[in-house]
Amino acid sequence: MKQRVLGKTGRSVSLVGLGTWQLGADWGNVDLKDANDILEAAVDSGVTFFDTADVYGDGRSEQTIGTFLAANPGLDIAVATKIGRRLEQKPENYTLANFRQWVDRSRRNLRTECLDLVQLHCPPTPVYSRPEVYDALETLVNEGAIKEYGVSVERTDEALEAIKHGTATVQIILNAFRLKPLDEVLPAAKNAGVGIIARVPLASGLLSGKYSKDTVFAENDHRKYNRNGAAFDVGETFSGVDFEQGLKAVEEFKRIVPSGATTAQAAIAWIAAHDGVSTVIPGARNPGQARTNAASAQLLDHLGPDFENRVREIYDTYFRETIHSRW
Repeated sequence: MKQRVLGKTGRSVSLVGLGTWQLGADWGNVDLKDANDILEAAVDSGVTFFDTADVYGDGRSEQTIGTFLAANPGLDIAVATKIGRRLEQKPENYTLANFRQWVDRSRRNLRTECLDLVQLHCPPTPVYSRPEVYDALETLVNEGAIKEYGVSVERTDEALEAIKHGTATVQIILNAFRLKPLDEVLPAAKNAGVGIIARVPLASGLLSGKYSKDTVFAENDHRKYNRNGAAFDVGETFSGVDFEQGLKAVEEFKRIVPSGATTAQAAIAWIAAHDGVSTVIPGARNPGQARTNAASAQLLDHLGPDFENRVREIYDTYFRETIHSRW
């Protein structure tokens, strides 16, 4: 597994990490044994970076990771979690007192005294420009509760604002159907030494190439209940693209996938090939997916300029008008 430095953390992490939203909730049912098997398969495949959040299953994802790492104390795994969505999304709730409460809960869930990386979890836009917010996070670093802090964002302007304030990392949606971060965010992050964590790399599974117009998602799967943004930002579900339009684009994408690779692997490798990306965090609902996703890193040398050009053509044809101006 290839390694890259995760921004200002200075820590080397696997180019392909593991997103663990699905171990908590909102992707159908994943039982505890399956969750442990997924974590084990990822580690066996060279993954050294897990991303979670305190609200994934109300802490279930964090607890599962904490239990797994406690049972495997020799593993060198960097764990990033996210805070901020346990209260109503108002800027005034982003305070040191609340940060301490949320961080302490995550420390208990993850069974550690000091969290590797804490990210603000897509807070209201004004939060990114408030110096007192970063001062509060810096206080937690000085107190030894967290090692580093970053942000998770919905929009590119939020990412650029956070970079100005010196965060260690920025987590942002980046995939073949969401190209806008390539224009400004990746160059700005690289110039500032900020790590980029690319999330939703498969557009909530669209870029796995496994779905059709007849696919039925479970009632507790956000791809069912949040398709129109009823529960949270619609950009998190299928990257905000129309499902049927996305299926058409996937058929175009399949035609450029290198021989011997899966559609998902090509989608992940394309992201990872971009200069400035520190790690890509696909989720996995079974051990096989975790292993296959991790193997995507082996494709980096097989995607050339022609592949890049075709990805941009597909994006321009299907998504630029509806996606580019919004996020």
